[in-house]
Amino acid sequence: MPGIWNKTGRSYLASEVVEDKCELQIIRPVATRWNSTCLATDRIIRIIDEKGEDSIRSVCDEIKVKMLNPAEVGFLREYCITMKPLLKASSILQSESSVYLGWLLPVIHQLQSKLNRLETSSQTCTPLISALQNGLKKRFGQMLEDPELAAAAVLLPKFKTSWTDKPDVIEAALKYVKNHLETTEQESQHLQRESSDDDDFFSRPLSTKLQSPLELDGYLACASDSMDLLHSFPAIKKLSIKLNTALPASAACERLFSCAGLLFTSKRSRIDSVNFENQLLLKLNKRFRR
Repeated sequence: MPGIWNKTGRSYLASEVVEDKCELQIIRPVATRWNSTCLATDRIIRIIDEKGEDSIRSVCDEIKVKMLNPAEVGFLREYCITMKPLLKASSILQSESSVYLGWLLPVIHQLQSKLNRLETSSQTCTPLISALQNGLKKRFGQMLEDPELAAAAVLLPKFKTSWTDKPDVIEAALKYVKNHLETTEQESQHLQRESSDDDDFFSRPLSTKLQSPLELDGYLACASDSMDLLHSFPAIKKLSIKLNTALPASAACERLFSCAGLLFTSKRSRIDSVNFENQLLLKLNKRFRR
């Protein structure tokens, strides 16, 4: 495959041959994107599935590149199947819209489940699956037991308590939510009591019964998975916003830095901070302009 990638990348005529015979272009891996090799391999397998091996064989013959044998094609096909859940998970977490910090643990749990299922049926990619599982455990092992991250997932109507089959994780998350809801409500009642005492010296003391646990039970009992559900539970909504404001990945920040690098060039080295910020905002939000 490196021969196909190199030949089509260096020769315009070779690219035309691929497009003419396969009706698709070959994707070349790049050093700056870890998933580019999998995407490039998947394109080869797609061409074989849609156009048949004869199309790739004719391309290899014309551009004078060695054709893949059946064993290599089988390995590449299983490699793509193995890497597909990881690509999907990273794509979800790196999104900039409709993704919150509470998505992190459900996505990781789902990815682990998919890898476990693939491990039982894999023939040649078992070492790769083991490496991916060990990498996830090393990178996210402590996070999977973090009550705050679990609570962030519980406070998203899409997931609630159905994203994991580990009762201890859900129990720790619910305990975290209840403790913070009660603390918030007590602080709110304390502020209301102080304000009432200032307005009326003989004001009646407020009720000390907390409603937040009942609100949590009502939230969990609702079948809706829409974010609009949070509007019906003010305390839940407030805590959900607090925990889910952050993004689960730094990709959005990296895109911001990339755009900033395109603006802050050597010819604009004396641009002031206000002008720079305005230009960056215009560039990032240009799709919203009419």
